[in-house]
Amino acid sequence: MADEGMSGEVETTGKLIKPEAMIFDMDGTLFQTETLLLPAYHKMFDILREEGHHEGDTPDEQLMLGSLGMLLEDIWKRVIPHGTSEAHRRADELLLQLELEGLENEEAVLYPGVVETLSELKERGVRLFVASNGLEDYVKGIAMARDLAPLFEGLYSAGEHATTSKVDLVALLLKNHGIQRAWMIGDRSSDVEAGKENGQTVIGCQYAGFGSDSELSGSDAIITTFPELISLYDSSAES
Repeated sequence: MADEGMSGEVETTGKLIKPEAMIFDMDGTLFQTETLLLPAYHKMFDILREEGHHEGDTPDEQLMLGSLGMLLEDIWKRVIPHGTSEAHRRADELLLQLELEGLENEEAVLYPGVVETLSELKERGVRLFVASNGLEDYVKGIAMARDLAPLFEGLYSAGEHATTSKVDLVALLLKNHGIQRAWMIGDRSSDVEAGKENGQTVIGCQYAGFGSDSELSGSDAIITTFPELISLYDSSAES
């Protein structure tokens, strides 16, 4: 099933070595973030206005989508640059609350083939992890609500581990689980940086469309559908 929707050949920059583990970003990689985020985003600003934390129109949703992959405090500096620290903290609370409520909506979905592909990789003996700059309850909430949690050995989030960059989060993950050779898989420049700074292979995901054309520069391979990971893994060298 996991090969459904594959399109053409995967773009690679050289020979890939089989990993012992794969580390996945959550938003824009496993989860179609906009299906959950955008309804919550608009509700959040309605409440912020009601509570006196925001005046004027809701900022363009593309500004929010373009900030995905960043830490929340940095996102609010871009999206609500003139907001108070209280407004930013309230935005944190509201967005998490509204997104967790939104997970009950079947329209908040994973990308096609995610569960099947992860299941096949796990059957092949690949250790699976998540590393996200999101909040702990958000990351674990998605994994549990969409039946992903049993597939992963660890769900790492900046919110839980208080890391200030994905580089540090991935370094912690690698150390804690004794991983020497991994593929970092994500859709943002922060994922590329996290993989490369930790000496790992990076697989860029070019199907979310949140970033610029240069977002995945430096990746070792680019996939345009999630199930392409299977052929990429199967065709990679043992050493």
